[in-house]
Amino acid sequence: MSVYLEALAACIRKGHGCECSHAGTSRVVEMYEGRTVFEGPIESFTLTGHATASEAFAWGWNNGTEPQYIAVLKVPPINDPSDAVRAAIASGAFH
Repeated sequence: MSVYLEALAACIRKGHGCECSHAGTSRVVEMYEGRTVFEGPIESFTLTGHATASEAFAWGWNNGTEPQYIAVLKVPPINDPSDAVRAAIASGAFH
């Protein structure tokens, strides 16, 4: 697994207290009022040992000083990578 994927897996282990394995990559483009607010790859991970989720979506970005990582569980209403990005934006994760 690449250094990037390992960092995302560490984010999942730390934030959600379970083991994970990389399952795939999806490209997401999120638009708001005609402008792109997010564009990039979202990694899917299969979870082991989590009480309510069997999958998570994770990605990283650079805030100008250091890499940042986020992991969003696939639990309703989060059904796919696009939902995960929208939830992260709404939560203020990119501020």
